[in-house]
Amino acid sequence: MGDNQATGQAGGERDERHALIDRLTQLQRTLGRFLAHDRSTPLLASSLTMQQLKVVVMLFFRDASSGQHLARALGVGLGTVTGIVDRLVAQGLVSRREDPADRRVRLVELTTRGRLLAEELIDAGTANYMRLLDRLDTETLSTLEQVMIKLQAAADSMLAESGRSAAH
Repeated sequence: MGDNQATGQAGGERDERHALIDRLTQLQRTLGRFLAHDRSTPLLASSLTMQQLKVVVMLFFRDASSGQHLARALGVGLGTVTGIVDRLVAQGLVSRREDPADRRVRLVELTTRGRLLAEELIDAGTANYMRLLDRLDTETLSTLEQVMIKLQAAADSMLAESGRSAAH
């Protein structure tokens, strides 16, 4: 096989990969719209701003964080984070405490009420997803599990490359 033929074949495979990725992306968007359609979800009933919701979810997965860490994660200044946290404290969703390792640092953590809200938000999406999965046959579920395992491995690899940990 000549170089042009090999290059053409590789280019054709690359084009098919891009087309597959485009179709999968569109399917994911459609699925996302379906899962977001339920207006009774706690996310839509919440009066929190997007930044406040992000802080609640980040704290759910990290336990406690400094204002500096939250600012970096949100891509905003420390003053902005202070305002966000102040409003969450006023709503009883987070509290501040001294970092035992460094008394100069104040840690922000979810209160019981904040943890319950985060769990409710996460569980609501999971419940809709589980109802959807329940409509699939066992063979399809098994295939989906294998695909999800590969997606998780790819996500873990991307996180490792960026120096972050999936656990945090």
